[in-house]
Amino acid sequence: MIASPENSADRMRYQLAHRPQGFALPGDFYRDAAFHELDLEHIFYREWILAGHDCELQKAGDYFTMQIGAYPLIVTRDASGAIRAHHNTCRHRGFKVCDAPRGSARRFVCPYHQWTYDPDSRLIRARAMDQPDFDASRFGLKPAHAESVGGYIFVSVAETPPDFAAIREMVGPYFAPFDLANAKLAHESTIIEEGNWKLVLENNRECYHCAGSHPELCRTFPEAPSFMRTTNNPGEGVIEQFWKAREAEGLPSRFQIADSGQYRISRIPLMDDARSYTMTGKPAVGKLMGRVPHDNLGTLMFFHFPSSWNHFLGDMVISFRVLPIGPKRTEVTTKWLVNKDAVEGVDYDLKTLTEVWVATNDQDRTLVERNQRGIDSPAYEPGPYSAEYEDGVLQFIDWYTTTMTDRLSGGAGKLKSVA
Repeated sequence: MIASPENSADRMRYQLAHRPQGFALPGDFYRDAAFHELDLEHIFYREWILAGHDCELQKAGDYFTMQIGAYPLIVTRDASGAIRAHHNTCRHRGFKVCDAPRGSARRFVCPYHQWTYDPDSRLIRARAMDQPDFDASRFGLKPAHAESVGGYIFVSVAETPPDFAAIREMVGPYFAPFDLANAKLAHESTIIEEGNWKLVLENNRECYHCAGSHPELCRTFPEAPSFMRTTNNPGEGVIEQFWKAREAEGLPSRFQIADSGQYRISRIPLMDDARSYTMTGKPAVGKLMGRVPHDNLGTLMFFHFPSSWNHFLGDMVISFRVLPIGPKRTEVTTKWLVNKDAVEGVDYDLKTLTEVWVATNDQDRTLVERNQRGIDSPAYEPGPYSAEYEDGVLQFIDWYTTTMTDRLSGGAGKLKSVA
């Protein structure tokens, strides 16, 4: 037997090359600190990552913060209305400028020495820096990339991120009827799952476990594998009929997937004519989203690796963001968006709005953490996926394998320096 190489990048490439097709990844991919750093460097620092939503930044100076691996970011709206992302690092001595998760500021003032920045990144005041050779124009906040499509904000810390146009072209028409620029954030929840980020994605990409683990969700979400499709095959039966009916109303619905397999979108019906993710299946919100014609839309599902899955319904939109914070630690943020004119206590209550996914998220956290504990055993050995129920997991792992193999071999994507 040929020994696996000791260099972490070579060791990962070796293990990817020797993974049997249709099987899970070896244990190092879920628990090794060096592999975690390679995931950050070659995926999270080079891809578009879901940040949040346009409606969270209603006016100039509104902002929220986030952390992608080693990179703290400020996402804000400037005076021109443009959405921007900045590295949350003062250009004086590197102090973290904003610590609050969200807020509104006419100017961003570093608490350490009061260097002051405009939301467009410009340094506009540097106290006691009046020496002749000081050029304030050289010391604005460093930019990260930000793009918005249909009310969704994505950011990238790559020097040259992947082309965003293809994402915009695919999903823009699907998002448009929900008019998320005229939505509002009704609730936000962040939980920490003590498991590797890939386990979080794998758990999400199959409903093999749903019947035994998610009684609340299974009241409305169809766990049949045909609804979690990962190919461009024509729809059949109830799905095809549902697509035709919704598309006749001007709502794009058919399954689409990127050539790379990184992102896809499709609409599916809910169980027993359910209208929303509630315990009764009835809508949680009295006002419809945007310009949708009624509440019988099923769920429009949008997935984007490595960081997000999403559900668009007639009465709400729910986004999920995944960010790794350690080899065996992952932050999962869920946001519930509703019509901006919907009034809490009148048009909706938070318990009805959130209880299904609050319960489901907590159940998934328990599953991921128990999965991690099992993989941590020296006895762990990868097993085969179910072709019927776990094709979504296999498709994610194939995307991961292809992406990492390419980049470990010098493929596309440049890391942005913070020096």
